[in-house]
Amino acid sequence: MPGPQGEAEERTGCGMSGAETRGLSRGALIRQRAKAGFVGRRAQLTLFTENLAKDPFSEEAPADFLFHVRGVGGVGKSTLLRQWQEAARRADAVTAVVDENDVHGVQQALVELVRQLEAQGGPCKEFGKAVEQSGREQAAQAEPFPVEGGASVSSRVMTQAALGAASLIPGAGFVTAMANPETAAQGLDRLRSQSRSRSQRRGGRGDETGLSRAFVAELERLCRRQRWVVLFFDTWEQTAHYVDGWLLRLLDEEFGPVPANVVIVLAGRDELAERDWAPLRAHVVDVPLEVFTEAETRALLASRNVTEPAVVDAVLQLSMGLPLLVELLSLARPNTVEDLDAGGDFADVAVERFVQWITDPKKREAVRACALPLQLNEDVFDAAAGPEAEGLWEWLCGQPFVSGRGDYKHYHAVVRASMVHQQRAHSPQSWASAHTRLADVHAAWRGSVEERLPEAKRWEEAEWRRHRVDGTYHRLCAYPGTYLTAALEQVVHAAGQSVAVLRQWIEAFDQAARDTTDPTLLSWAGRLQSALTSDDPVLACLGVLLSHGGLSADSRSWASTYRGNHLYFRDREEEALAELDRAIAQNARNATAWSRRGEVHRWMGHYDRAVADFTTALELKPTDAWSLTLRGETHQQAGHYDQAIADLTAALEHDPTLAWALSVRGISHRQAGHYDRAVADLTAALEHDPTLTWARSHLGDTHRHAGRYDQAIAEYTTALELEPTYAWALAGRGETHHQAGRYDQAVADFTAALEHDPTLAWALASRGRTHHQAGRYDQAIADFTAALELDPAYTWALSNRGETHRTTGDYGQAVADLTAALELDPTYAWALATRGQAHHQAGRHDQAIADLTAALELDPASAWAHATRVQVQRQAGRREAARRDLERALEAHPEDVSCTFERLMFEAAEGRLQSSAEQWIQLLSSQADPTDEETSFLNLLRSLFVETENRVPEATEELLAAFQGRGDLADVLSYVVELAALTDEAGDRARQCRDLIMEHDPDVGRP
Repeated sequence: MPGPQGEAEERTGCGMSGAETRGLSRGALIRQRAKAGFVGRRAQLTLFTENLAKDPFSEEAPADFLFHVRGVGGVGKSTLLRQWQEAARRADAVTAVVDENDVHGVQQALVELVRQLEAQGGPCKEFGKAVEQSGREQAAQAEPFPVEGGASVSSRVMTQAALGAASLIPGAGFVTAMANPETAAQGLDRLRSQSRSRSQRRGGRGDETGLSRAFVAELERLCRRQRWVVLFFDTWEQTAHYVDGWLLRLLDEEFGPVPANVVIVLAGRDELAERDWAPLRAHVVDVPLEVFTEAETRALLASRNVTEPAVVDAVLQLSMGLPLLVELLSLARPNTVEDLDAGGDFADVAVERFVQWITDPKKREAVRACALPLQLNEDVFDAAAGPEAEGLWEWLCGQPFVSGRGDYKHYHAVVRASMVHQQRAHSPQSWASAHTRLADVHAAWRGSVEERLPEAKRWEEAEWRRHRVDGTYHRLCAYPGTYLTAALEQVVHAAGQSVAVLRQWIEAFDQAARDTTDPTLLSWAGRLQSALTSDDPVLACLGVLLSHGGLSADSRSWASTYRGNHLYFRDREEEALAELDRAIAQNARNATAWSRRGEVHRWMGHYDRAVADFTTALELKPTDAWSLTLRGETHQQAGHYDQAIADLTAALEHDPTLAWALSVRGISHRQAGHYDRAVADLTAALEHDPTLTWARSHLGDTHRHAGRYDQAIAEYTTALELEPTYAWALAGRGETHHQAGRYDQAVADFTAALEHDPTLAWALASRGRTHHQAGRYDQAIADFTAALELDPAYTWALSNRGETHRTTGDYGQAVADLTAALELDPTYAWALATRGQAHHQAGRHDQAIADLTAALELDPASAWAHATRVQVQRQAGRREAARRDLERALEAHPEDVSCTFERLMFEAAEGRLQSSAEQWIQLLSSQADPTDEETSFLNLLRSLFVETENRVPEATEELLAAFQGRGDLADVLSYVVELAALTDEAGDRARQCRDLIMEHDPDVGRP
């Protein structure tokens, strides 16, 4: 009597003629027959087919979009999904399906889904670009990776908004001359370090989000051309570990609107997690699959020509209605009850009977041998089954328990578990030999990959990881006790890559434990699986691994290195340092541990310690371009630009294509004022990688610093075309618009950044500063307040809200905010100087002088603070002290416009205006591209000091229209009041101006 393969030879199946089927392969014929013989599940098939017949865009009777097929293993979930997929394609749908073999993370799942969608709907170019970008980001994360070099874009944006260029405008205008913008920006980076997540800086889920947005965009493109797009997720009990959270975010439209004609089907053993899926529960079509009814079982057996009543009854009892077992038993073509001896486990009996009824011994042995690998392609098949099975790959793929798409196939879990159990029990020695042979084959294949792959890039390569994890599985199966420690040491390194890679290794370890039933392996697998479900699986798993006393010192060092790096990215710097200290104590020659600890010190502003650690790392690995780049970046952030450029140049000698090093060297050149060299380096970096949006954003910064606003805008815009949600580029473009006086466009860009991420406190504060500059003080205060609600310790927002209160004349609130900022950072010279100005305008001259003096002790180079102290002393009537202070200020800052202004004001207030008339003319004509406020103030000074015709009324009216803030107007008035004491024509004009201002706002000069 022929076995199942003989039956396939006898029947053409599917109602096709022999001529029509002659071109099909053996496996294709078997699959065609399986489709024709599909029995049962008619109600479920009808449910799905009728849903596809609905109008996807109907509001009255909308089609269902989310199905969940569930049931025990072997109940026919995957078979039903195949039937649903066929039905979807008949309904003009493009479809894609993934299962546990395709999914070890969101990216792998999306890549496989898109691969299948492309085959039906054409190239998905935007997704391809997103994958390339993600690959570059992941490659950067595999080593110490680039940060926003120097002061970050956001900090420079905010600092420039506060400091700007030197100006003659009193009040806030004088603040613009107080400090070096880049130095202040670096300080802001350090102040913000506790509140900004490194996952945002370094990508975190950024690559996942970018890929997901591109995926949704491709769905939208396909849905415009196809009636349906149907996505199937099989073996959800396993794939959910990787993509459950992502799918919920997708359905919540976090990545963009999901078209109405997208249908999602999940299939797994368990019910959906109630807590996570509760918001969507009403939209889920639950499709529970029960075992076959007696009628369905009899119908399937009849379709297989199994009709002997006693045999049918035996199959009913043995299979318990489980479709997979019914199918296997029917394919065995039993004639008598004795052929179905039910001794032993019913699944084992069914599988063994099926195997025994394969009459060709080569095929029978191939089926058994190929149960050992975790996944199969033709190469693995050849290695497992040997030369005797040549030509049988297609036949195996056609068996009912083999499934999978693309390059890899796999056995059904129920069938594989039974075959593995039987082989291990039948011959432990043959079991160990077979697994050892497969492990050796994977090791050889891995070696071939290593020949074309640098050591540092191996873990990034999916093919290398696959051979490594499969080899580990086989060696554990062969010798569980002997290979345990080596396998756990591999899990250490897997944990250092990503949660997805870690899960892949632990699942292979767990499979080896279940396949061998080794108690020690089972114990370790249970502990690792438990750690994998914790809130922080990487830390938890590494903690479990460190409890193994057999780990080598080197592996312990690596485990602590990975823990330290992970803690660093969780903003837990002190814990990270402690862990990296342990890593170095375990192995002082671990260059990566030294480099990672240096990175933590760099982030915390411990530049000397960072440089020392990077230097040690370089002594251990002198050609390590990454450590050279990091040390160069540390020098750059510390303001040591020559040393930074030297290190970065050395890094580029080792790797001329290192775009990160080129970019950071370009930033160093910019900070040193070498704009042309900066442009050259950043341009070269972008030639190596045109998609480096952060480098392009820095190129925009360079053009902005050089005053080339149009070119800056162009670079930011290009960066945003590549990455539309890139908040740093939006902020940089917003700041460029701000500096060009285009406040509405600046606000629009900051607002766009906040739409992408409403938690960006720095974008709120930057928009607040722009509102301030535009004279929209209420909106400015609202933005600063919102930023502080997100980050109460945000000193820059506090101090700038204080500055806004001062500008509006609310000196009490100004002093309160600036004092709060100084409590958080007592070294904040800008806040001290601004509080001193607020005290001065409130009439508290002693407190003003004390604050300005403290600011100058912190920042002796602050010409504006020095000039303001001269003003306060003079207007408080302390002329001699003011005169001495002025001499010191002029000596320290002979070219500074604010100090020159105070000297000329001193001479004018003492009635020596005629002797300084030419200098006034020169000073008043020296301001380039003045703002409206600057223009009005300059015109007022001309009307007071230079012009023969009395234009004071017109100039005062212009000034009152331009100056919206009472605090700034009060500062102007303080100078006018000084001049009003004169008895000459200048005094008359000053008194006229004073009266006009007081008439406009009687309270402007009051504290």
